[in-house]
Amino acid sequence: MSRNPLLCWLFGLLVVSGAAFAKTIPVGPDKPLKTLAAAIAGAAAGDRLLIDAGEYFDCAVITLHDIIIEGAGKDGSTVFTDKTCAGKALLITAGDNITVRNLTLTRARVPDGNGAGIRAEGANLNVERVKFINNQNGILAGTNTASTIIVKDSVFSRNGACSGACSHGIYAGGIKRLHVENSTFSETKQGHHIKSRAARTEVIGCTITDGPDGTASYLIEIPNGGGVLVKNNTLEKGPKSENHTGAIVIGMEGVTQPTRDIRVEDNIFRNTGRYPTFLVVNQTATEALVKGNTLSGKAKPLRGDGAVQ
Repeated sequence: MSRNPLLCWLFGLLVVSGAAFAKTIPVGPDKPLKTLAAAIAGAAAGDRLLIDAGEYFDCAVITLHDIIIEGAGKDGSTVFTDKTCAGKALLITAGDNITVRNLTLTRARVPDGNGAGIRAEGANLNVERVKFINNQNGILAGTNTASTIIVKDSVFSRNGACSGACSHGIYAGGIKRLHVENSTFSETKQGHHIKSRAARTEVIGCTITDGPDGTASYLIEIPNGGGVLVKNNTLEKGPKSENHTGAIVIGMEGVTQPTRDIRVEDNIFRNTGRYPTFLVVNQTATEALVKGNTLSGKAKPLRGDGAVQ
C-alpha cells in the first residue's frame, strides 16, 4: 500500500511542532513562579522546570509525562526540605519518563516511616546528580513491571529507618530494571543501602560504605532473586552494622522471579567490624560468579552456590 506524501508531511510537521512547543519554565523566589508546585500547574508534557538555588519548603506531585525537574546549578544548592505531599515524599513522580537532576532532597518524614526524597510511581525515572540526605527513604518505588529506574552521579547519606517497616537508601519494588551508577551511599540507618525486587539490578562504579556510625543491615539486598550485576564498586561493612551476615544478600525472602545470572565482579570489599561476614550470600539455586574481588578484614567471598575466581 502506497503512502500519501501529504499525510506523511503533515504527521512529521506535528511531531516537530510538538517538540518545539516544549519550554523551559524558570522557578525561584525572584521569578513569577516561586514554587515547583506552581510551575507544574502551568506546565505541559515535555517541559523543563529550571529551579533557582535556594531552600524550598515545598513538595510536588508530578503527573505529567516527559518532564525534567532540574536545579539551576550542579552543586545541589537547590534544596527541597521537610515538607511532603500526600503523606509520601518531597517529590512524587506519578508521570512517565521523568528526569530529576541537580537537587538536594532532605529530611522527608511521614508517620508511617516511609517518607522519601522521591516516591517513584510512574514508569521510567532518571535521577542525575541528586543528593538524598537524612530522609526515611532516599528513593522509594513500588511495583511497576514496565519501569526502569536509572540513578547516576548521586549521593545518599544518612537515609533509612526501621520504626515499623524498614526504609532504605533506595528501595525498588517489582520494576523491570534498577541501574545505579557512580553514586555514593553512606551511613544508612538500620535499613539497607539498596534493596531491590527488580527483575534486574545493576550497581556499577559506586561507593557504598557504613562508615564508623552507619547501622545498615546489608549493603545490597536482592530479596526475591532476579538478574544481578555488581561491578567495580568500593564496599564496606562497618562496626555498627545491624546484620553481620553479608554485604550482598540474594534470595533471603524466597526466589519469586527468574534469576538467570548473578555476577559480582572487580569490587573492593572491606569489613571494618570485628565480626566475620561474606561478600555474597546466595540463597538462590543460580550459581553466582564472584570474580576479581579484593577483600580485607574478616571477610570471605561467598556463601551458597557459585564459583569464586
